[in-house]
Amino acid sequence: MKHFLQSFPALPAANSAQLPTLRLLSCGSVDDGKSTLIGRILHDCGAIPDDQIAALARDSRKFGTTGGDLDFALLIDGLEAEQQQGVTIDVAYRYFSTNRRSFIIADTPGHEQYTRNMATGAANCDLAILLVDARKGVLEQTLRHTSISAMLGIRHIVLAINKMDLVDYSEAVFNTIVADFVSHVEGRGFRTLASIPVSARFGVNVAVRSTCMPWWHGPCLLDYLETIEVADHSATAPLRFPIQWVNRPNLDFRGFSGTVMSGRVKVGDEIVVADSGLSAHVSRIVTMDGDVARAEADDAVTLVFAEEIDAARGDVLCHVSDRPAVVDQFAAHLFWIGAEKLLPGRSYLIKVNGRTVPASVTEIKHRVDISNRRELAAKTLRINEIGFCNIAASRAICIDSFEHFRDLGAFLMIDRATNATVAIGTIAFPLRRASNVHVQSMSVTKQVRAGLKDQKPAVLWFTGLSGAGKSTVANLVEVKLAARRAHTVTLDGDNLRHGLNRDLGFTDIDRVENIRRVGEVSKLMVDAGLIVLSCFISPFEAERRMVRELLAPGEFVEIFVDTPLDVCIARDRKGLYKLALAGEIKNFTGIDQ
Repeated sequence: MKHFLQSFPALPAANSAQLPTLRLLSCGSVDDGKSTLIGRILHDCGAIPDDQIAALARDSRKFGTTGGDLDFALLIDGLEAEQQQGVTIDVAYRYFSTNRRSFIIADTPGHEQYTRNMATGAANCDLAILLVDARKGVLEQTLRHTSISAMLGIRHIVLAINKMDLVDYSEAVFNTIVADFVSHVEGRGFRTLASIPVSARFGVNVAVRSTCMPWWHGPCLLDYLETIEVADHSATAPLRFPIQWVNRPNLDFRGFSGTVMSGRVKVGDEIVVADSGLSAHVSRIVTMDGDVARAEADDAVTLVFAEEIDAARGDVLCHVSDRPAVVDQFAAHLFWIGAEKLLPGRSYLIKVNGRTVPASVTEIKHRVDISNRRELAAKTLRINEIGFCNIAASRAICIDSFEHFRDLGAFLMIDRATNATVAIGTIAFPLRRASNVHVQSMSVTKQVRAGLKDQKPAVLWFTGLSGAGKSTVANLVEVKLAARRAHTVTLDGDNLRHGLNRDLGFTDIDRVENIRRVGEVSKLMVDAGLIVLSCFISPFEAERRMVRELLAPGEFVEIFVDTPLDVCIARDRKGLYKLALAGEIKNFTGIDQ
Protein backbone atom coordinates (compact mmCIF):
# COMPACT_ATOMS: atom_id res chain seq x y z
CA MET A 1 0.00 0.00 0.00
CA LYS A 2 1.16 3.49 -0.76
CA HIS A 3 1.27 5.64 2.32
CA PHE A 4 -0.24 8.53 0.39
CA LEU A 5 -3.40 7.15 -1.08
CA GLN A 6 -3.63 7.03 -4.85
CA SER A 7 -6.86 9.00 -4.99
CA PHE A 8 -5.23 12.08 -3.44
CA PRO A 9 -2.52 14.43 -4.72
CA ALA A 10 1.09 14.02 -3.79
CA LEU A 11 2.77 16.40 -1.38
CA PRO A 12 3.23 19.78 -3.10
CA ALA A 13 6.56 21.55 -3.18
CA ALA A 14 7.08 24.40 -0.77
CA ASN A 15 6.28 27.84 -2.14
CA SER A 16 8.67 30.72 -1.79
CA ALA A 17 5.79 32.86 -0.55
CA GLN A 18 4.35 32.02 2.83
CA LEU A 19 1.12 30.04 2.63
CA PRO A 20 -2.06 31.20 4.41
CA THR A 21 -2.52 30.40 8.08
CA LEU A 22 -3.53 26.78 8.60
CA ARG A 23 -6.22 26.17 11.20
CA LEU A 24 -5.87 22.59 12.30
CA LEU A 25 -7.43 20.23 14.80
CA SER A 26 -5.83 17.55 16.92
CA CYS A 27 -8.32 14.79 17.66
CA GLY A 28 -8.67 11.06 18.26
CA SER A 29 -9.47 8.68 21.08
CA VAL A 30 -8.38 9.18 24.67
CA ASP A 31 -4.66 8.56 25.40
CA ASP A 32 -3.69 8.45 21.74
CA GLY A 33 -1.15 11.23 22.38
CA LYS A 34 -2.80 14.34 20.97
CA SER A 35 -1.50 16.81 23.54
CA THR A 36 1.94 15.20 23.51
CA LEU A 37 2.12 15.57 19.73
CA ILE A 38 1.19 19.26 19.80
CA GLY A 39 3.61 19.92 22.65
CA ARG A 40 6.37 18.14 20.73
CA ILE A 41 5.71 20.21 17.58
CA LEU A 42 5.87 23.44 19.59
CA HIS A 43 9.10 22.33 21.27
CA ASP A 44 10.83 21.22 18.09
CA CYS A 45 9.84 24.45 16.32
CA GLY A 46 11.39 26.53 19.08
CA ALA A 47 8.01 28.03 19.96
CA ILE A 48 8.38 27.51 23.72
CA PRO A 49 10.22 30.18 25.79
CA ASP A 50 12.94 29.05 28.19
CA ASP A 51 10.88 29.88 31.28
CA GLN A 52 8.07 27.64 30.05
CA ILE A 53 10.58 24.84 29.44
CA ALA A 54 11.75 25.18 33.03
CA ALA A 55 8.15 25.15 34.28
CA LEU A 56 7.45 22.11 32.12
CA ALA A 57 10.38 20.28 33.68
CA ARG A 58 8.97 20.98 37.17
CA ASP A 59 5.45 19.94 36.15
CA SER A 60 6.81 16.78 34.51
CA ARG A 61 8.40 15.72 37.78
CA LYS A 62 5.14 16.40 39.62
CA PHE A 63 2.47 15.24 37.16
CA GLY A 64 4.38 13.61 34.30
CA THR A 65 3.92 10.08 32.97
CA THR A 66 7.18 9.82 30.98
CA GLY A 67 9.68 8.99 33.70
CA GLY A 68 12.51 11.51 33.69
CA ASP A 69 11.62 12.94 30.28
CA LEU A 70 9.70 16.11 29.59
CA ASP A 71 5.98 15.36 29.39
CA PHE A 72 4.95 17.58 26.49
CA ALA A 73 1.25 16.96 27.09
CA LEU A 74 1.49 19.24 30.14
CA LEU A 75 2.22 22.18 27.84
CA ILE A 76 -1.28 21.90 26.44
CA ASP A 77 -3.24 20.46 29.37
CA GLY A 78 -3.25 23.57 31.52
CA LEU A 79 -6.17 22.79 33.82
CA GLU A 80 -5.19 21.25 37.15
CA ALA A 81 -7.76 18.49 36.65
CA GLU A 82 -6.21 17.70 33.26
CA GLN A 83 -2.73 17.45 34.74
CA GLN A 84 -3.85 15.30 37.66
CA GLN A 85 -5.93 12.91 35.55
CA GLY A 86 -3.69 12.91 32.51
CA VAL A 87 -6.56 13.62 30.13
CA THR A 88 -7.61 16.62 28.05
CA ILE A 89 -10.95 18.11 29.09
CA ASP A 90 -11.29 21.47 27.35
CA VAL A 91 -10.13 22.76 23.97
CA ALA A 92 -6.68 24.36 24.08
CA TYR A 93 -5.55 26.72 21.30
CA ARG A 94 -1.91 27.30 20.42
CA TYR A 95 -0.41 29.69 17.87
CA PHE A 96 3.02 29.34 16.26
CA SER A 97 4.75 29.83 12.93
CA THR A 98 7.64 28.50 10.88
CA ASN A 99 9.49 30.04 7.95
CA ARG A 100 6.85 28.72 5.59
CA ARG A 101 3.54 29.01 7.42
CA SER A 102 1.69 30.12 10.53
CA PHE A 103 -0.59 27.78 12.44
CA ILE A 104 -3.55 27.84 14.81
CA ILE A 105 -3.88 24.48 16.56
CA ALA A 106 -6.95 23.32 18.50
CA ASP A 107 -6.05 20.45 20.81
CA THR A 108 -9.29 18.67 21.71
CA PRO A 109 -10.23 15.99 24.24
CA GLY A 110 -10.50 12.34 23.25
CA HIS A 111 -12.75 11.13 26.05
CA GLU A 112 -16.29 10.35 24.90
CA GLN A 113 -17.69 12.46 27.73
CA TYR A 114 -16.08 15.58 26.22
CA THR A 115 -16.93 14.93 22.57
CA ARG A 116 -18.92 18.18 22.47
CA ASN A 117 -15.67 20.05 23.17
CA MET A 118 -14.04 18.31 20.22
CA ALA A 119 -16.89 19.47 17.99
CA THR A 120 -16.40 23.03 19.24
CA GLY A 121 -12.75 22.93 18.23
CA ALA A 122 -13.54 21.40 14.83
CA ALA A 123 -16.03 24.08 13.84
CA ASN A 124 -13.45 26.50 12.41
CA CYS A 125 -10.66 24.19 11.28
CA ASP A 126 -9.42 23.38 7.78
CA LEU A 127 -7.50 20.18 8.57
CA ALA A 128 -7.70 17.48 11.23
CA ILE A 129 -4.77 15.51 12.60
CA LEU A 130 -6.47 12.29 13.65
CA LEU A 131 -4.25 10.35 16.04
CA VAL A 132 -4.36 6.59 16.44
CA ASP A 133 -2.42 4.56 19.01
CA ALA A 134 -0.42 2.02 16.98
CA ARG A 135 -1.10 -0.62 19.64
CA LYS A 136 -4.90 -0.15 19.61
CA GLY A 137 -5.68 0.75 16.01
CA VAL A 138 -8.90 2.41 14.89
CA LEU A 139 -11.41 2.72 17.75
CA GLU A 140 -15.06 3.78 17.91
CA GLN A 141 -14.09 7.25 19.17
CA THR A 142 -11.66 7.55 16.24
CA LEU A 143 -14.55 6.98 13.86
CA ARG A 144 -16.83 9.32 15.82
CA HIS A 145 -14.28 12.12 15.52
CA THR A 146 -13.94 11.35 11.81
CA SER A 147 -17.71 11.60 11.35
CA ILE A 148 -17.90 14.89 13.26
CA SER A 149 -14.99 16.31 11.23
CA ALA A 150 -16.73 15.39 7.98
CA MET A 151 -20.05 16.80 9.18
CA LEU A 152 -18.44 20.10 10.21
CA GLY A 153 -16.79 20.64 6.85
CA ILE A 154 -13.20 19.52 7.43
CA ARG A 155 -12.02 18.15 4.08
CA HIS A 156 -8.34 17.42 4.83
CA ILE A 157 -7.29 14.59 7.15
CA VAL A 158 -3.86 13.51 8.39
CA LEU A 159 -3.94 10.08 10.00
CA ALA A 160 -1.03 10.27 12.46
CA ILE A 161 -0.31 6.75 13.70
CA ASN A 162 1.38 7.45 17.02
CA LYS A 163 3.48 5.44 19.48
CA MET A 164 5.24 3.59 16.67
CA ASP A 165 8.12 3.06 19.13
CA LEU A 166 5.86 0.69 21.10
CA VAL A 167 5.36 -1.58 18.06
CA ASP A 168 9.03 -1.58 17.02
CA TYR A 169 8.31 0.86 14.17
CA SER A 170 6.57 -1.95 12.30
CA GLU A 171 5.60 -1.22 8.69
CA ALA A 172 3.08 -4.08 8.80
CA VAL A 173 1.26 -2.56 11.79
CA PHE A 174 1.21 0.83 10.07
CA ASN A 175 -0.19 -0.59 6.81
CA THR A 176 -2.88 -2.59 8.64
CA ILE A 177 -4.15 0.46 10.50
CA VAL A 178 -4.13 2.59 7.33
CA ALA A 179 -6.13 -0.05 5.42
CA ASP A 180 -8.64 -0.34 8.26
CA PHE A 181 -9.11 3.42 8.46
CA VAL A 182 -9.46 3.87 4.71
CA SER A 183 -12.17 1.21 4.59
CA HIS A 184 -14.19 3.24 7.09
CA VAL A 185 -13.79 6.70 5.55
CA GLU A 186 -14.26 6.07 1.84
CA GLY A 187 -17.05 8.25 0.50
CA ARG A 188 -16.87 10.78 3.34
CA GLY A 189 -15.98 13.61 0.97
CA PHE A 190 -12.43 14.23 2.19
CA ARG A 191 -10.26 15.93 -0.45
CA THR A 192 -6.92 14.79 0.94
CA LEU A 193 -6.04 11.93 3.25
CA ALA A 194 -2.43 11.37 4.29
CA SER A 195 -1.11 8.71 6.68
CA ILE A 196 2.10 9.42 8.61
CA PRO A 197 3.80 7.24 11.26
CA VAL A 198 5.12 9.14 14.32
CA SER A 199 6.29 8.80 17.89
CA ALA A 200 5.25 12.01 19.58
CA ARG A 201 7.06 11.28 22.84
CA PHE A 202 10.46 10.94 21.17
CA GLY A 203 9.84 13.33 18.28
CA VAL A 204 10.21 10.62 15.66
CA ASN A 205 8.98 11.83 12.25
CA VAL A 206 7.29 14.86 13.83
CA ALA A 207 9.43 17.85 12.88
CA VAL A 208 12.39 15.93 11.42
CA ARG A 209 12.49 12.96 9.06
CA SER A 210 13.05 9.73 10.96
CA THR A 211 15.94 7.28 10.64
CA CYS A 212 14.05 4.70 12.73
CA MET A 213 11.80 3.70 9.84
CA PRO A 214 13.88 3.08 6.70
CA TRP A 215 10.74 1.83 4.97
CA TRP A 216 9.10 5.29 5.26
CA HIS A 217 9.71 7.51 2.23
CA GLY A 218 7.14 10.22 2.89
CA PRO A 219 7.62 13.54 4.69
CA CYS A 220 7.61 14.16 8.40
CA LEU A 221 4.39 15.58 9.86
CA LEU A 222 5.52 19.21 10.04
CA ASP A 223 6.81 19.19 6.45
CA TYR A 224 3.42 18.03 5.28
CA LEU A 225 1.53 20.63 7.32
CA GLU A 226 3.81 23.42 6.08
CA THR A 227 3.14 22.68 2.42
CA ILE A 228 -0.40 21.35 2.07
CA GLU A 229 -2.69 23.58 0.02
CA VAL A 230 -6.02 24.18 1.73
CA ALA A 231 -7.85 26.09 -0.97
CA ASP A 232 -10.36 28.73 0.06
CA HIS A 233 -12.94 29.42 -2.63
CA SER A 234 -15.01 31.87 -0.59
CA ALA A 235 -13.94 34.84 -2.73
CA THR A 236 -15.44 33.26 -5.88
CA ALA A 237 -18.68 32.17 -4.20
CA PRO A 238 -21.87 34.27 -4.30
CA LEU A 239 -21.97 37.27 -1.97
CA ARG A 240 -23.12 36.65 1.60
CA PHE A 241 -22.90 39.58 4.03
CA PRO A 242 -24.59 38.99 7.42
CA ILE A 243 -25.36 42.28 9.15
CA GLN A 244 -23.77 42.42 12.59
CA TRP A 245 -24.61 46.02 13.45
CA VAL A 246 -26.63 48.91 12.08
CA ASN A 247 -24.09 51.75 12.24
CA ARG A 248 -25.94 54.99 13.03
CA PRO A 249 -23.55 57.45 14.77
CA ASN A 250 -25.50 60.55 13.70
CA LEU A 251 -28.38 61.74 11.53
CA ASP A 252 -26.17 62.00 8.44
CA PHE A 253 -24.81 58.45 8.40
CA ARG A 254 -26.50 55.05 8.30
CA GLY A 255 -24.60 51.93 7.28
CA PHE A 256 -24.62 48.18 7.80
CA SER A 257 -21.50 46.72 9.40
CA GLY A 258 -20.26 43.16 9.18
CA THR A 259 -17.75 40.79 7.62
CA VAL A 260 -18.02 39.61 4.03
CA MET A 261 -18.45 35.86 4.48
CA SER A 262 -18.12 35.06 0.79
CA GLY A 263 -18.08 36.69 -2.61
CA ARG A 264 -17.29 40.28 -3.55
CA VAL A 265 -19.12 43.58 -3.42
CA LYS A 266 -18.26 46.90 -5.07
CA VAL A 267 -19.64 50.41 -5.17
CA GLY A 268 -22.64 50.58 -7.51
CA ASP A 269 -23.75 46.95 -6.97
CA GLU A 270 -27.45 46.31 -6.48
CA ILE A 271 -27.81 44.46 -3.18
CA VAL A 272 -30.90 42.72 -1.81
CA VAL A 273 -31.97 41.80 1.73
CA ALA A 274 -32.41 38.04 1.45
CA ASP A 275 -35.44 37.73 3.76
CA SER A 276 -37.52 40.66 2.50
CA GLY A 277 -36.36 41.04 -1.09
CA LEU A 278 -35.83 44.80 -0.65
CA SER A 279 -32.96 46.10 -2.75
CA ALA A 280 -30.70 49.17 -2.95
CA HIS A 281 -27.41 50.25 -4.55
CA VAL A 282 -24.11 50.47 -2.69
CA SER A 283 -22.94 54.08 -2.54
CA ARG A 284 -19.96 53.65 -0.20
CA ILE A 285 -17.85 50.87 1.32
CA VAL A 286 -16.36 52.20 4.56
CA THR A 287 -13.41 50.71 6.46
CA MET A 288 -11.24 51.83 9.38
CA ASP A 289 -8.73 53.10 6.82
CA GLY A 290 -11.25 55.04 4.77
CA ASP A 291 -13.50 54.27 1.81
CA VAL A 292 -12.65 51.51 -0.67
CA ALA A 293 -14.08 50.65 -4.06
CA ARG A 294 -14.62 46.96 -3.38
CA ALA A 295 -14.52 44.33 -0.65
CA GLU A 296 -14.26 40.55 -0.66
CA ALA A 297 -14.35 37.55 1.65
CA ASP A 298 -13.02 38.16 5.19
CA ASP A 299 -13.08 41.96 4.82
CA ALA A 300 -14.77 43.79 7.71
CA VAL A 301 -16.63 46.76 6.23
CA THR A 302 -19.66 49.02 6.50
CA LEU A 303 -21.96 49.21 3.48
CA VAL A 304 -23.79 52.46 2.83
CA PHE A 305 -26.70 52.50 0.35
CA ALA A 306 -27.94 55.18 -1.98
CA GLU A 307 -31.57 54.36 -1.16
CA GLU A 308 -33.18 53.83 2.24
CA ILE A 309 -33.50 50.14 3.02
CA ASP A 310 -35.06 48.37 6.00
CA ALA A 311 -32.60 45.83 7.42
CA ALA A 312 -31.39 44.82 10.86
CA ARG A 313 -28.86 42.66 12.67
CA GLY A 314 -29.19 39.07 11.46
CA ASP A 315 -30.32 39.98 7.94
CA VAL A 316 -28.17 38.66 5.10
CA LEU A 317 -27.26 40.89 2.16
CA CYS A 318 -26.54 39.37 -1.25
CA HIS A 319 -26.64 40.12 -4.96
CA VAL A 320 -30.04 40.11 -6.61
CA SER A 321 -29.11 37.21 -8.90
CA ASP A 322 -27.82 34.91 -6.11
CA ARG A 323 -30.29 35.00 -3.26
CA PRO A 324 -30.24 32.15 -0.69
CA ALA A 325 -33.35 30.12 0.09
CA VAL A 326 -35.91 31.69 2.41
CA VAL A 327 -37.95 28.83 3.90
CA ASP A 328 -39.36 27.66 7.22
CA GLN A 329 -38.40 24.00 6.77
CA PHE A 330 -35.09 22.37 5.93
CA ALA A 331 -33.17 19.10 6.23
CA ALA A 332 -30.06 19.04 8.41
CA HIS A 333 -27.44 16.84 10.01
CA LEU A 334 -27.58 17.07 13.81
CA PHE A 335 -24.82 16.18 16.25
CA TRP A 336 -26.64 15.87 19.56
CA ILE A 337 -24.63 17.04 22.59
CA GLY A 338 -27.45 17.56 25.10
CA ALA A 339 -27.63 15.48 28.27
CA GLU A 340 -31.37 14.98 27.68
CA LYS A 341 -32.40 13.16 24.51
CA LEU A 342 -33.90 14.91 21.50
CA LEU A 343 -37.69 14.98 21.49
CA PRO A 344 -39.20 15.51 18.01
CA GLY A 345 -42.01 18.04 18.15
CA ARG A 346 -40.54 19.87 21.16
CA SER A 347 -39.87 23.56 20.63
CA TYR A 348 -36.18 24.44 20.76
CA LEU A 349 -34.34 27.57 19.64
CA ILE A 350 -32.05 27.53 16.64
CA LYS A 351 -29.41 30.19 16.11
CA VAL A 352 -28.65 30.53 12.41
CA ASN A 353 -27.11 33.43 10.49
CA GLY A 354 -27.30 35.71 13.53
CA ARG A 355 -31.01 35.02 14.05
CA THR A 356 -32.53 33.05 16.91
CA VAL A 357 -35.97 31.55 16.21
CA PRO A 358 -38.11 28.78 17.74
CA ALA A 359 -37.97 25.53 15.79
CA SER A 360 -38.65 21.83 16.23
CA VAL A 361 -37.51 18.58 14.70
CA THR A 362 -40.48 17.27 12.73
CA GLU A 363 -38.91 13.98 11.67
CA ILE A 364 -35.72 12.01 12.28
CA LYS A 365 -34.96 10.45 8.91
CA HIS A 366 -32.21 8.23 10.30
CA ARG A 367 -29.41 7.94 12.83
CA VAL A 368 -25.87 7.18 11.67
CA ASP A 369 -24.10 4.13 13.10
CA ILE A 370 -20.60 5.46 13.80
CA SER A 371 -18.85 2.11 13.35
CA ASN A 372 -20.16 1.19 9.91
CA ARG A 373 -21.99 4.37 8.73
CA ARG A 374 -25.25 2.47 8.31
CA GLU A 375 -28.41 4.52 8.43
CA LEU A 376 -30.60 3.28 11.27
CA ALA A 377 -34.23 4.07 12.05
CA ALA A 378 -34.53 6.27 15.14
CA LYS A 379 -37.19 8.09 17.12
CA THR A 380 -34.75 10.15 19.14
CA LEU A 381 -31.08 11.13 19.38
CA ARG A 382 -28.99 10.75 22.51
CA ILE A 383 -25.72 12.40 23.50
CA ASN A 384 -22.92 12.02 20.92
CA GLU A 385 -25.24 10.61 18.26
CA ILE A 386 -25.52 11.99 14.72
CA GLY A 387 -28.80 12.01 12.83
CA PHE A 388 -30.37 13.39 9.68
CA CYS A 389 -33.55 15.33 10.45
CA ASN A 390 -36.25 17.58 9.07
CA ILE A 391 -36.57 20.85 10.98
CA ALA A 392 -39.43 23.36 10.97
CA ALA A 393 -38.83 26.95 12.12
CA SER A 394 -41.54 29.20 13.48
CA ARG A 395 -41.09 31.56 10.52
CA ALA A 396 -39.29 31.70 7.20
CA ILE A 397 -35.55 32.29 7.54
CA CYS A 398 -32.63 32.74 5.18
CA ILE A 399 -30.54 29.56 4.87
CA ASP A 400 -27.69 28.19 2.77
CA SER A 401 -26.36 24.70 2.20
CA PHE A 402 -23.44 23.97 4.53
CA GLU A 403 -21.65 22.21 1.69
CA HIS A 404 -21.39 25.48 -0.25
CA PHE A 405 -21.47 28.06 2.57
CA ARG A 406 -19.74 26.68 5.65
CA ASP A 407 -20.08 29.86 7.71
CA LEU A 408 -23.75 30.43 6.90
CA GLY A 409 -24.99 26.86 6.63
CA ALA A 410 -24.39 25.90 10.26
CA PHE A 411 -26.56 26.47 13.31
CA LEU A 412 -26.88 25.77 17.02
CA MET A 413 -29.90 24.25 18.72
CA ILE A 414 -30.66 25.53 22.22
CA ASP A 415 -32.88 24.16 25.00
CA ARG A 416 -35.47 26.82 25.77
CA ALA A 417 -35.72 25.96 29.47
CA THR A 418 -32.01 25.83 30.34
CA ASN A 419 -30.46 27.91 27.52
CA ALA A 420 -27.94 25.09 27.09
CA THR A 421 -26.70 24.25 23.60
CA VAL A 422 -28.00 20.76 22.84
CA ALA A 423 -26.99 20.24 19.21
CA ILE A 424 -24.73 21.42 16.42
CA GLY A 425 -26.38 21.34 13.02
CA THR A 426 -25.40 21.69 9.38
CA ILE A 427 -28.02 22.49 6.75
CA ALA A 428 -28.31 20.02 3.88
CA PHE A 429 -31.04 21.57 1.75
CA PRO A 430 -34.30 23.52 2.04
CA LEU A 431 -37.62 21.68 2.11
CA ARG A 432 -40.00 23.34 -0.30
CA ARG A 433 -42.82 20.90 0.23
CA ALA A 434 -44.98 23.62 1.76
CA SER A 435 -43.99 26.43 -0.61
CA ASN A 436 -47.38 26.27 -2.35
CA VAL A 437 -49.33 26.33 0.92
CA HIS A 438 -50.38 29.77 2.07
CA VAL A 439 -52.47 31.11 4.94
CA GLN A 440 -55.93 31.82 3.56
CA SER A 441 -57.33 35.15 4.68
CA MET A 442 -60.96 34.96 5.90
CA SER A 443 -63.47 37.81 6.11
CA VAL A 444 -64.98 36.46 9.33
CA THR A 445 -62.10 36.76 11.79
CA LYS A 446 -61.54 35.54 15.33
CA GLN A 447 -62.55 38.97 16.59
CA VAL A 448 -65.84 38.83 14.68
CA ARG A 449 -66.63 35.35 15.99
CA ALA A 450 -65.79 36.39 19.55
CA GLY A 451 -67.97 39.49 19.16
CA LEU A 452 -70.94 37.38 18.10
CA LYS A 453 -70.49 35.37 21.30
CA ASP A 454 -69.83 38.50 23.37
CA GLN A 455 -66.78 36.96 25.02
CA LYS A 456 -63.01 36.90 24.92
CA PRO A 457 -61.72 33.56 23.57
CA ALA A 458 -58.96 31.91 25.59
CA VAL A 459 -57.42 28.60 26.62
CA LEU A 460 -57.66 27.64 30.30
CA TRP A 461 -54.93 25.03 30.59
CA PHE A 462 -55.30 22.73 33.62
CA THR A 463 -52.09 20.83 34.45
CA GLY A 464 -51.24 18.51 37.33
CA LEU A 465 -50.71 14.89 38.32
CA SER A 466 -53.03 12.10 37.30
CA GLY A 467 -55.86 12.14 39.83
CA ALA A 468 -55.20 15.73 40.85
CA GLY A 469 -58.73 16.73 39.87
CA LYS A 470 -58.02 18.67 36.68
CA SER A 471 -61.11 17.45 34.83
CA THR A 472 -63.29 17.82 37.94
CA VAL A 473 -62.25 21.43 38.48
CA ALA A 474 -62.54 22.19 34.76
CA ASN A 475 -66.04 20.70 34.69
CA LEU A 476 -67.13 22.95 37.58
CA VAL A 477 -65.62 25.98 35.83
CA GLU A 478 -67.40 25.12 32.59
CA VAL A 479 -70.74 24.80 34.43
CA LYS A 480 -70.25 28.29 35.87
CA LEU A 481 -69.30 29.69 32.44
CA ALA A 482 -72.31 28.02 30.79
CA ALA A 483 -74.56 29.61 33.41
CA ARG A 484 -73.22 32.94 32.21
CA ARG A 485 -74.09 31.94 28.63
CA ALA A 486 -70.43 31.60 27.63
CA HIS A 487 -69.53 29.37 24.67
CA THR A 488 -67.06 26.74 25.85
CA VAL A 489 -65.54 23.36 25.03
CA THR A 490 -63.50 21.01 27.22
CA LEU A 491 -60.60 18.95 25.86
CA ASP A 492 -59.84 16.08 28.21
CA GLY A 493 -56.67 14.03 27.88
CA ASP A 494 -58.37 10.66 28.23
CA ASN A 495 -61.14 11.57 25.80
CA LEU A 496 -58.70 12.68 23.08
CA ARG A 497 -56.67 9.51 23.46
CA HIS A 498 -59.75 7.58 22.41
CA GLY A 499 -59.80 9.43 19.08
CA LEU A 500 -57.40 12.07 17.82
CA ASN A 501 -54.43 10.74 19.79
CA ARG A 502 -55.25 7.05 19.99
CA ASP A 503 -52.01 6.22 18.13
CA LEU A 504 -49.82 7.74 20.84
CA GLY A 505 -48.30 6.10 23.89
CA PHE A 506 -46.73 7.65 26.97
CA THR A 507 -43.06 7.92 26.07
CA ASP A 508 -41.49 11.38 26.19
CA ILE A 509 -41.72 11.63 22.41
CA ASP A 510 -45.39 10.64 22.32
CA ARG A 511 -46.23 13.03 25.18
CA VAL A 512 -44.68 15.90 23.21
CA GLU A 513 -46.67 15.00 20.09
CA ASN A 514 -49.83 14.61 22.18
CA ILE A 515 -49.56 18.18 23.49
CA ARG A 516 -48.54 19.55 20.08
CA ARG A 517 -51.76 18.21 18.55
CA VAL A 518 -53.85 19.46 21.45
CA GLY A 519 -52.24 22.88 21.14
CA GLU A 520 -53.13 23.13 17.46
CA VAL A 521 -56.72 22.04 18.16
CA SER A 522 -56.97 24.56 21.01
CA LYS A 523 -55.75 27.33 18.70
CA LEU A 524 -58.40 26.45 16.08
CA MET A 525 -61.10 26.59 18.74
CA VAL A 526 -59.85 29.95 20.03
CA ASP A 527 -60.02 31.18 16.42
CA ALA A 528 -63.66 30.06 16.49
CA GLY A 529 -64.21 32.41 19.44
CA LEU A 530 -64.54 29.71 22.10
CA ILE A 531 -63.27 29.46 25.66
CA VAL A 532 -61.29 26.20 25.68
CA LEU A 533 -60.75 24.22 28.89
CA SER A 534 -57.82 21.83 28.29
CA CYS A 535 -57.09 19.18 30.93
CA PHE A 536 -53.73 17.46 30.48
CA ILE A 537 -50.98 16.25 32.79
CA SER A 538 -48.55 17.98 30.36
CA PRO A 539 -45.50 17.51 32.62
CA PHE A 540 -43.03 19.29 30.34
CA GLU A 541 -42.74 23.06 30.67
CA ALA A 542 -41.40 23.28 27.12
CA GLU A 543 -44.64 21.93 25.64
CA ARG A 544 -46.85 24.21 27.73
CA ARG A 545 -44.76 27.14 26.51
CA MET A 546 -45.16 25.88 22.93
CA VAL A 547 -48.96 26.03 23.24
CA ARG A 548 -48.79 29.47 24.88
CA GLU A 549 -46.78 30.80 21.94
CA LEU A 550 -49.37 29.54 19.44
CA LEU A 551 -51.83 32.02 20.90
CA ALA A 552 -51.99 35.77 21.21
CA PRO A 553 -50.85 37.43 24.46
CA GLY A 554 -53.44 36.96 27.19
CA GLU A 555 -55.17 34.01 25.49
CA PHE A 556 -53.40 31.28 27.48
CA VAL A 557 -54.02 30.85 31.20
CA GLU A 558 -52.08 28.07 32.90
CA ILE A 559 -53.74 26.57 35.99
CA PHE A 560 -51.73 24.16 38.14
CA VAL A 561 -54.02 21.86 40.11
CA ASP A 562 -51.62 21.29 43.00
CA THR A 563 -52.65 18.04 44.70
CA PRO A 564 -50.18 16.07 46.89
CA LEU A 565 -49.03 12.76 45.42
CA ASP A 566 -50.36 10.69 48.35
CA VAL A 567 -53.82 12.22 47.85
CA CYS A 568 -53.68 11.39 44.12
CA ILE A 569 -52.72 7.80 44.94
CA ALA A 570 -55.52 7.51 47.53
CA ARG A 571 -58.19 8.63 45.05
CA ASP A 572 -56.78 6.43 42.23
CA ARG A 573 -60.08 5.21 40.75
CA LYS A 574 -58.42 3.94 37.57
CA GLY A 575 -55.83 1.84 39.38
CA LEU A 576 -53.02 3.48 37.43
CA TYR A 577 -50.83 4.33 40.41
CA LYS A 578 -51.06 0.75 41.66
CA LEU A 579 -49.85 -0.53 38.30
CA ALA A 580 -47.13 2.14 38.08
CA LEU A 581 -45.85 1.37 41.59
CA ALA A 582 -45.73 -2.30 40.63
CA GLY A 583 -43.65 -1.44 37.57
CA GLU A 584 -46.35 -2.47 35.10
CA ILE A 585 -46.76 1.06 33.67
CA LYS A 586 -43.57 2.85 32.65
CA ASN A 587 -42.96 6.60 32.37
CA PHE A 588 -45.79 7.42 34.78
CA THR A 589 -45.67 11.03 35.95
CA GLY A 590 -45.07 11.28 39.70
CA ILE A 591 -43.73 7.72 40.01
CA ASP A 592 -40.87 6.90 37.61
CA GLN A 593 -40.95 10.13 35.59
